[in-house]
Amino acid sequence: MLKGNVWKMAALWIFTIPAAVAGTSSPHVWASTAVDAGRYLVVAGGCNDCHTPGWDPSGGKTPLTRWLTGSPVGFEGPWGTTYPANLRLLVQEASEAQWVAMFKGKTPLPQYPMRPPMPWVNVHRLSVRDVRALYVFIRSLGPMGKPAPAYMRPGQLPTTPYIIFVPQQPKASLTNVFP
Repeated sequence: MLKGNVWKMAALWIFTIPAAVAGTSSPHVWASTAVDAGRYLVVAGGCNDCHTPGWDPSGGKTPLTRWLTGSPVGFEGPWGTTYPANLRLLVQEASEAQWVAMFKGKTPLPQYPMRPPMPWVNVHRLSVRDVRALYVFIRSLGPMGKPAPAYMRPGQLPTTPYIIFVPQQPKASLTNVFP
């Protein structure tokens, strides 16, 4: 009788415990520390592409001291003109809880509303663990630089370099290039 109960308990453990654990976790980056996970997420997530001046021209070799300091190059579109924020200053102003709420789409920080071209739809899907890792890594870099230029409403002319983010109609001669 005892032998049969042991097998039943083992079967119960084998089939229910992993399912319970899987149901309570979400995909996230595994690293030895939150700082390492955050650094990986910044690089793999492309954060430096916009938030680090000179990242692309340097082939990703911009010194860590300049990472995530924002950019004076704006993105102009139907929403107006936005600038990549200086994330190193932003984490000094925001608590970890505020950072998580912003990234999960619950409560944007008043000074940093959610505007394009930041890929908010994708960012909202990060696990809370990964969002916290981003916060810890960026905060570990310390404050550096100055705030990015302020948002400009549609119709205002930027005084800094900017990229036009508006779909363009192809010329008539190019309309059938891709069948």
